Amino acid sequence: MTINRQEDLDALRLIGRIVANTLRRMSTALEPGMTTRDLDEIGRAALDREGAISAPRSVYDFPGATCISVNEEVAHGIPGDRVIAAGDLVNIDVSASKDGYFADTGASFAVPPVTADTERLCRDGQRAMQIGIAQVRANAPLADIGMAIGRFAAPRGYTLIRNLASHGIGRSLHEYPEEIATWPAPRDRRRIDKGMVLTVEPFLSRGSDWAESGADGWTLFGDPPAPAVQYEHTIVATERGAITLTLPG
Repeated sequence: MTINRQEDLDALRLIGRIVANTLRRMSTALEPGMTTRDLDEIGRAALDREGAISAPRSVYDFPGATCISVNEEVAHGIPGDRVIAAGDLVNIDVSASKDGYFADTGASFAVPPVTADTERLCRDGQRAMQIGIAQVRANAPLADIGMAIGRFAAPRGYTLIRNLASHGIGRSLHEYPEEIATWPAPRDRRRIDKGMVLTVEPFLSRGSDWAESGADGWTLFGDPPAPAVQYEHTIVATERGAITLTLPG
């Protein structure tokens, strides 16, 4: 989606705030002993209170209101009976719509006690996302996002999962530009339009560079297996940089 009306920006800010608040509520409630289904129910209730519709469920008939992935699960984990334990690395991905506008956000959370390596991975995952966002402005190359993230990740010994990309969003969950690399892709010649709405969501890992589908047809696992984190915002490109829509408030 490319926006040029204040009404569109206001509507996107609203759903962006809703998904951000939902993510915050879920992360605050996260604790050992609860199941991923318990955590998802908190997210579902938060979306329902705001009149928002779960995007994974409505668009793809996903069996949950949110995606919750634990440890070896990189993305699209189905909420269920899995019990969250101390030391787990949990990714929560919340996307939803309201009044026909979509927003998408996510983050990885380490359940205490947290090792120094996991703390560093989470911190650097957030930095990778912010570095990607910093490249976004009207008429800049889309490839700058992944090139900058790659320059950050490689010297620090990280890999980037290369089949889980950022994407356009706005009037649908996934729209033009359908795939935006968060890894170096120098052959991509596309440029960022003023008002373009997109996500920035690198998957930073200590060894995985691909995501393989599991037996349930939804959950994705890192290949080769290694810890991975994901942090995501929905943003709008302007001539002066990016406006982040998915902020709590």
